[in-house]
Amino acid sequence: MPPKFNVIVAACENRGIGIKGDLPWRLKKEMAYFTKMTSQTRNNDRKNAVIMGRVTWESIPLKFKPLKGRLNVIISKTLKETSYDDAVIFDSLNNAVNKLAQPPYTSNIENFWIIGGASLYKEAILSDLCHRIYLTKINKSFECDTFFPDIPSTFVEVSDNEVPTDIQEENGLTYEFKVYQRNS
Repeated sequence: MPPKFNVIVAACENRGIGIKGDLPWRLKKEMAYFTKMTSQTRNNDRKNAVIMGRVTWESIPLKFKPLKGRLNVIISKTLKETSYDDAVIFDSLNNAVNKLAQPPYTSNIENFWIIGGASLYKEAILSDLCHRIYLTKINKSFECDTFFPDIPSTFVEVSDNEVPTDIQEENGLTYEFKVYQRNS
């Protein structure tokens, strides 16, 4: 059976996640949380895979490509190759998860994180393989052209020892970290 994966996303009150290929906000502490969550492993000999759509991949500034310390997995029907050592391309989420569950990846990858964009998020949260959704809930609405889908009722809010429970404040914005787990 393919491995389960988690979704991680920051969304504002109107579920907006992006505008014109960029984030509508600049929150360094929230970005550090994203990096920590998608990078940390229990086994230091392994790393995590961050799975993203082509548009999300293209929105990452060159100086941050590939996302350091993680296998960058790009889902694209049009992109065929990448020049980065820590990046691979698959034509679908299903193919990516199935291939990553086989050698040589199985011995190197610990966790799988879906990091966007909107269509990949939608596909991921509807999949039975989606274990948890890690949502940074930004307590303000922003103008956005890309949105996170409604969280299905099959997910319930849970706690995670790695996730702060207090309200965060940065750049005049408040936000909080929420974790939802599939109730199966």
